[in-house]
Amino acid sequence: MERLPANPSGPTEAPRPPKLLEQLRTHLRTRHYSIRTEEAYIHWARRFILYHNKRHPREMGAVEVEAFLSHLAVDRQVSASTQNQAKAALLYLYKQVLGIDLPWLDEVVQAKRGQRLPVVLTPGEVRDLMLHVEGVAGLIAQLLYGTGMRLLEGLRLRVKDVEFARREIVVREGKGNKDRVTVLPENLIAPLQAQLQKARALHEKDLAAGFGRVWLPHALAVKYPNADTSWAWQWVFPSPVRSMDPRPDARTGQALERRHHVYPESVQRAVRDAARVAGIGKPVSPHVLRHSFATHLLQAGYDIRTVQELLGHADVSTTMIYTHVLNKGGRGILSPLDVL
Repeated sequence: MERLPANPSGPTEAPRPPKLLEQLRTHLRTRHYSIRTEEAYIHWARRFILYHNKRHPREMGAVEVEAFLSHLAVDRQVSASTQNQAKAALLYLYKQVLGIDLPWLDEVVQAKRGQRLPVVLTPGEVRDLMLHVEGVAGLIAQLLYGTGMRLLEGLRLRVKDVEFARREIVVREGKGNKDRVTVLPENLIAPLQAQLQKARALHEKDLAAGFGRVWLPHALAVKYPNADTSWAWQWVFPSPVRSMDPRPDARTGQALERRHHVYPESVQRAVRDAARVAGIGKPVSPHVLRHSFATHLLQAGYDIRTVQELLGHADVSTTMIYTHVLNKGGRGILSPLDVL
């Protein structure tokens, strides 16, 4: 009986199932969660597993989850919002990825967030701050104060969303995945046009070098194959360096070297350093410029509903917090000490 030749390639091995964190990442990307939410949820799932000596979440339950959340609050002394974010990540891991409906997870204590008044700069402090923020970071800081945008909303601004003729900026996929329109300050028209000229020169240089493909949301690169190299979709504030995109290309599935927008950390650092040099005795971040925008509009007499629309708040009660600087607050009260 003739013996069949052995398989030269060896026995066929079944592909290994993806690891838990890989499953979590795939699940989040399939449902179009933002890259920051993806990073945060994977971070908390990893910390939860490491805290319990690398035990699989299927082997753990309410006791382990409560112990981890208590560790964050007591030992690490994290804020209530951070603790709630960790709980949301574990809730997603168990219910959506592992498919385990655990009613106790909904009943795990929810940290209560305190009501805090926002830090607001005076117009004079804003003026001093802007004098000490230079370059692209300075233009971004002016844009945040002049439009009320969040930092990432400003950094993710595309060329097509700046409407010079109508003096408006379209904010795409803001908080809550909502679009809105805000004002384009007259004083920023010339600086933004100059910035776009620099960005276009950089884009043409990338195209000549075989790059220039910007990341597009929701697989638009598949639907419109040439859109990712078009000028209209490029970032208004591109990064000075290229880097590897952590998300694979929608068409080929391969990793791509792209030019991302300016990193938020660089703007945060520039604003913080400028506040220190300007001698502003308040904790200043780019988000403080958004608070100052809203407060100064209300002080100027604009309707609170108008400010709500510009900020993109779903509920006017969120916008009401900025009325603390108006005459309804401490400035409208005569202290008894002043009448002695």
